This record gives sequence, structure tokens and C-alpha cells, in this order.
Amino acid sequence: MATGLAINRCSISVCRTADVLLNRPTVSVVRNLKFNRRLIGNCSIASAVPYIVAEDEKYGNKQVISLTPRLYDYILSNVREPEILKQLREETAKMRGSQMQVSPDQAQLLAMLVQILGAERCIEVGVYTGYSSLAVALALPESGRLVACERDSNSLEVAQRYYELAGVSHKVIVKHGLAAESLKSLIENGEGSSYDFAFVDADKRMYQDYFELLLQLVRVGGVIVMDNVLWHGRVADPMVNDAKTISIRNFNKKLMNDERVSISMVSLFPLILWLYASNKLMLEFVIYFFARQVPIGDGMTICRKR
Repeated sequence: MATGLAINRCSISVCRTADVLLNRPTVSVVRNLKFNRRLIGNCSIASAVPYIVAEDEKYGNKQVISLTPRLYDYILSNVREPEILKQLREETAKMRGSQMQVSPDQAQLLAMLVQILGAERCIEVGVYTGYSSLAVALALPESGRLVACERDSNSLEVAQRYYELAGVSHKVIVKHGLAAESLKSLIENGEGSSYDFAFVDADKRMYQDYFELLLQLVRVGGVIVMDNVLWHGRVADPMVNDAKTISIRNFNKKLMNDERVSISMVSLFPLILWLYASNKLMLEFVIYFFARQVPIGDGMTICRKR
């Protein structure tokens, strides 16, 4: 991909900024940069914002903005995060493995998908300390149920404590143990095709197995969201071939040809249009999504069961 920067009139250190933002040698940046010459104000001190352009010109040189720390902070400042979620996030930040927690913007997106679908029965595979599952439980109606699958007892204790504090413990059915076994038990219990929504953020080497089991549990028209499908960019690097990266790469490739589902990686456009065309999404929601340009963290693929 080509890279670029939106600069201002008083930028006197474009190459140095590019070096920092793109983590590439200055000489390489100077040789390969394409510039968006839309100038910002008179002597503005706004930070340069990198963008990328697909190398394949058939995509029309579409420019896609890249997130900088400042821009991401701005996005987070525009998330409507309930106080109880903020408390959980801050407690989790002090724990080992806190990077596994989904970000507030991702949790807000998951909660909105649940609301848009009118979901009442949900599954989460990989709970950790419960940030995303709590966001989903808060979005569910009083009669809603969320099956939360997690194998780590220590993190699960934190999640259950916050379910209680938030007053949603009656909505959450905790399954402590291996997620695959928990999902199989639901199928054996006759719960196939009865769930509306599922979110997976667990062992990457098990993604295909989780997906196959969830396809049996989710109803036609239901949604499965798979997290970390870009895996910190490693999936696109042919030099990276560890077990987790290979698993996600193979999963993504197989999903591309899976006619059992409609999919949307990164872009939410197909899902939004389907919901709107099905009279399940008001025009205001469509405008909301396009206006906010919802980010996707480490990559999320949204799958709708056909």
C-alpha cells in the first residue's frame, strides 16, 4: 500500500513526523510518500495524519485514514461508556493480560448490533474480565439471556462481580470451562438455531471450531462476530507463520468462500444495508454509522447466517 500524510502550511518536520508515525526510515518515507495537499488552516499546528492507498489502482486510489494516538483518543472521548463499564475497564487495566480486553468503541458497537437485531439470546466465547459481555448484557432486554463461556476462573470472578454490580447477573449464564465443550452441550441440549448473536474473542487456534459450532446455534439471520481477524497485521505478512497467525489466516480464507454466511470484514456497509433493506434499521441508524465511521480495533468480521 502507498502511504501519505495530510499536512498543514507550517509543517517543517514532515519527514520526522512520518518517521515517527509510520515507523520507517526517513529516506524511505521521502521516496515513497504520496501527499494529500489539502492544507489545514493558516499555520495550524495540527498533527499530520497518515493515510493509506491500495496499490491496486482498480480501487480508485481510495484514501483510508490511519489512526494516530491523538485521533484514537478523540474517538474514545466520543464513546458513551456507562460508569460501571468504566470502572471495570480501569480495574482490568491493572491486571495481567489487560490488552485482551476489548476497547470501549468495540463494546459500544457490539451493544448496538445487539439492539439493532433485537437480540434476546446471545453467546460470548472468551469473556476475560467481562467488559464486552457486560456491554451486551446491559443492551439486552430484561428477558434476554447471554451465555458467557470462559475457562479462566480468576478473570471470571471479576466478570461475575461486575455482573452483580451492574444488576444484570440474572441475564448471564456463566459456563466455566472449555468453550468448545460448552457449545457442544448447548447443541446436545436442543438449543440449535435459537440464538440471535454471538461474539468470539478466544483461542485463535480454535476459531474454525468455534465458528462451526456457533453456526449450529445461531438462527438464520443471526449474527456471529469474530474478533482479531487482522491479528495485529500479522495475517498479511508472509514472513509470520506462528500457529495463531496461520489459524486466523486460514479461517479468513475459508470464510471468504463460505456460502452459509454473508460477511463483512472491517467495513460495516453490507450489514447496515441489509438491516435497512429488511426494515430492521431506521434511517437514523444508517446516518449514525456513516457519520461516526466506527473503528474496528484489531479487525472484526461480522457474519450473518443465511
